[in-house]
Order: sequence, then structure tokens, then C-alpha cells
Amino acid sequence: MRKVQFTETVLRDANQSLMATRLPYSDYGDILPVMDQAGYYSVECWGGATFDSCLRYLNEDPWERLRNIRKNMPNTRLQMLLRGQNLLGYKHYHDDVVEKFVELSIRNGIDIIRIFDALNDFRNLGTALDATKKYGTERTIASGCISYTQSPVHTVDKYVEMCKELVRMGFDTLCLKDMAGTMSPFEAEHLIKGIKDAVGDVPVILHTHCTTGMAYMTLTKAIESGVDVIDTATSCFSNGTSQAATETMFYACQQYGIETGLNEKIINQVNDFFKPVKQKYIDTGLINPKSMATDSQALVYKVPGGMLSNMIANLKDMNAMDRFDEALVEIPAVRKDLGYPPLVTPLSQMVGNQAVTNVLVGERYKNISNEVKNYFRGEYGIAPAPVDRALEEKILGAGGKPVDCRIEDSRRTGEDFIKAREALGELAESEEDVMSYICFPAQAEKFLQNRKAEREKKAAYTIVEM
Repeated sequence: MRKVQFTETVLRDANQSLMATRLPYSDYGDILPVMDQAGYYSVECWGGATFDSCLRYLNEDPWERLRNIRKNMPNTRLQMLLRGQNLLGYKHYHDDVVEKFVELSIRNGIDIIRIFDALNDFRNLGTALDATKKYGTERTIASGCISYTQSPVHTVDKYVEMCKELVRMGFDTLCLKDMAGTMSPFEAEHLIKGIKDAVGDVPVILHTHCTTGMAYMTLTKAIESGVDVIDTATSCFSNGTSQAATETMFYACQQYGIETGLNEKIINQVNDFFKPVKQKYIDTGLINPKSMATDSQALVYKVPGGMLSNMIANLKDMNAMDRFDEALVEIPAVRKDLGYPPLVTPLSQMVGNQAVTNVLVGERYKNISNEVKNYFRGEYGIAPAPVDRALEEKILGAGGKPVDCRIEDSRRTGEDFIKAREALGELAESEEDVMSYICFPAQAEKFLQNRKAEREKKAAYTIVEM
């Protein structure tokens, strides 16, 4: 019997897409033992923007969150999204930092590491892959991920060659990450068939979003074409900029006689639990109606769900939501100037922020972010297509050329750990604390200071009571 398995995304990408990753552990901890019985291929629960949001907005230790999920879901593969050499931040880290981060992730409970590079520059995947193989257990899976997009330089043949290269590198599974939800059923059919013909028995996974309204058709055609795993979200956290509904795709597969391994009663129980959680954030305004709607214009703008929800949040903070449509139109223009990078973190934030800046300032590239400047210097890898020459010259100077090497190769190892330990002093109680600071210095230091203050306050209160 044909089998298609499901990765549940509600703990990571679904809430990242709908509510900018503001879902605290306290809102879902009670349902984890139930989810553990659902029969998912995996539960995506960490990585992406969760790490940043825990420290920046939720006053949570991301490592403690992971350990708690692991404790309550011992039978389910826990999955994370890792940005290759970027880890979970917005710059490239040295190889020893990447290796240690992967080691700690596996030690704290991660089973599947889905590794991608925003530019599909596979030089930036090798270190994370090697570390996954080095520190992994028999449960560990290294999943090579391609950032899917459409442009004049992105073709089916190119994607097939990318998949063949990932297999040669040693990845256990392959994932097509359609972060903007722009993959059509036609494209899914040709891509999945082409990839399956090229890589044989290597499992192929499709990750897409409902942003454009394509997802259900695209997933159905992908299933018909031989895909092995699909990413879905429990239905109350599905659709809009999120993924297709778990229950809906389960029922569809069931009618086709396709085995999923899912327990129907449990997946419906999971959805019932999350219904009031979602309603709470609709009532508070954290979930914006724009994030829940279908926007076929994304077929033109190629804007991923998480990027859209973050852009909305940023414009609301600046009282500039009236400029939303202008910023949306500016995005593909900026993307073309940057050589058609896939709009996935950190490139999506860089392109989106630069588009917003261009619109609000009133002059294109009058103000250029440091991240965009570093991109033109080659610090993120090789652009998929030639960049705008005038903009390149403005940033690099006349005759300036970007570097064509892994930027981390030019730095000494060990420096990041030494500096982080010195900066934190007694605030650091573990290797995980040091790693948090390396990834997000200001946010981690503030969190660790608050943690210390809370403990001192609790200790003083206990003494007074006694």
C-alpha cells in the first residue's frame, strides 16, 4: 500500500507564519503527550525563528523549551530547521560554532535537522551535515533542504541537479521548501517525478504554504507523483500564510487508500486543543486577518508567510500600514536587484526590510542595510543570478568584487566562545547559555540577567517566609 507521512508544524512554522512565532510553551505544553500518540513522521518544534522569539519576546530559554518538548514527546521525532552556516541568526558563524550548535541540539532532543542555505549555496551546508553525522544517534536524520523559488534562473533541471548533489553530500532525505506557497500543481508534478527518477529510494519531502491558495492542489499532485512526506498544520492553525490542514490531507489520503500512520481521533483532539489558543490571539490582534487570508498576488511577489506576518508587524509598529501595498510591490524589484535570491530567512528579512525602507524613505537605496551590504560583499554566498551593477558599485565601490569563498574560512576558531564566556561571566551556567549569547548577544544577555534576578528574588522571598 502506498504510504505518505506527515510532519506537523503547529509548534514552529504554522505559528511563525500566522503570529510571528509568538506562541509560548505554556500555551501548548499540556497537549504534547497527546500529540506524541498521533503517529506523525515528525513534529517540527524548534529552529527557524523560535530561538530568537523565545529570548526576544517570550522570556523563555529555547533550550529548556526543547528539553520540555522532548520529555513530553519521547516517541515522536522532533525536528528543527537550521539555516546552515547561519544557524538561527542572520550572519555566518565559524565552523566550530556550527558544530557545537548541532551537537547541543541533538543532545537536548532534536532527531531531524532540516538544513538549508538561503542562496542554495551548498558550501554552507557541509559543516552542519558533518556535525549531524558525527553527533547523531540511530534516530538522527540529516535532511537536505532546497529553498524553492521561481525566477528566470530557477528550472526543474536545476533543482534535480541540486537534489543529486545533496544525495552525493550524504543527506538522508531531501526537502523542497516552498516558503512562499507559489509552487503550482504542474510544477510539483514535474519536480517530484524528476527528483524521484534521479535519486531513487531517498525520501522526498514537500513543504509549502497556503498563501496563494495553491497548497492543497500542489500537495495532491505531489502525492500522485511520489512524494514521501508532506508538511501540514493542525487545521485551526492552517491556511492563510500557514500550511495545509493536517486533518484535511489525512481524509483525502484515506479516501485514496493511502496509508498515513496517523490516528484520526488523536489529530482531531490536537486540533480541538489549539482552537481556543488561536482564538485568544485573534482577539488580542496578534494574529492579523491578512495572515489568515489567501493572497494570489504572492504568485507575483513570492512573499513567504513568515516574511509577510513580520512585515505587517513591523509596519504596524511604525504606524505605516497604509504603505503596505507599496512595500509589497517593491519586494520583487529589490529581489531582482539582488540576483533573484529565494525569499527565505535571512534573505527574506533583508529583502523585505530594504523594500520597506525604500518606500518609507521615498528614494530607492538611499539607506542600505548592513545586511544587504554584506550580501553584496559575498558574505552570504553566491547570488543565483547577476546582481544590479549600479547598486553593486554603490556598495563595493568602482571595480569592487565580492569575496568568493566561505567567509568563515578567514577567521580563527575559538574566538566566539572565548569572547562569549568573558562577556557573560557568572551569568553563563551551561554551554547552551554561551551558545545563546553567540547567536543573539543582546537578547541572550538580557534573558540571562532576568533569570538571575528572578532567582535572587525568589530566594529572598523564601528566606523571608522561613
